[in-house]
Amino acid sequence: MTGPSAIRVDHLTKRYGATLAVDDIGFTVARGATVGLLGGNGAGKTTTIAMLLGLLIPTGGRIVVLGHDMARDRFAALARMNFSSPYVALPARLSVAENLRVYGHLYDVADTEARIGELATELDLHDLLHRPAGQLSAGQKTRVALAKSLINRPELLLLDEPTASLDPDTGDLVRSWLERYRAASGCTILLASHNMAEVERLCDHVLMMKRGRIVDRGSPAELRGRYARDDLEEVFLDIARNRAQVSA
Repeated sequence: MTGPSAIRVDHLTKRYGATLAVDDIGFTVARGATVGLLGGNGAGKTTTIAMLLGLLIPTGGRIVVLGHDMARDRFAALARMNFSSPYVALPARLSVAENLRVYGHLYDVADTEARIGELATELDLHDLLHRPAGQLSAGQKTRVALAKSLINRPELLLLDEPTASLDPDTGDLVRSWLERYRAASGCTILLASHNMAEVERLCDHVLMMKRGRIVDRGSPAELRGRYARDDLEEVFLDIARNRAQVSA
């Protein structure tokens, strides 16, 4: 991938005792791109995202996000990025609006109430704003988590299963909204997903992880051609089941 980088990772490693969760990986994400980070459970995707966010300290290697070395200057980058995962619960007793207000203040968002109103309209949250977060359905929590991640209009958005638990109609609306947001803002997106159709629709480039390593990479079309497959799900299965060996 060419152009200025939003993310640059060199020789990134994370070890837990004898377990090597991330094994000497490197990649670059160009500004304005949407890149998929794919792999089975335990491949190292979540650990990689956690290190990009500064939540985990790497055992080795270097991460540069939006021009900032995350080992020395991560707070300058964190103000310009955000993260969404339906698996990270918001405070259950706070209403949706209260949760969004807290994050708006944390990110020093100008006119937080107006921004909450915009997100409520765009993600169909008006009926949920005064409900406690702990009383939402799984799909509703996913939409609220996405709203939280967009409160500060991030330049870099890290998404972990952004449409998990959404019905097909709502999932399509969220994907369409992400496409429009990227086009309008120039935001860079790193997307971890098990929905291969979603990845093919949204992503310019794909990183395939297995056992802590990046085992292949390329555009969805390049990967389909390399493995002589009709869709990315078949490529994923080939890699997961060792039906093909291609060097990254």
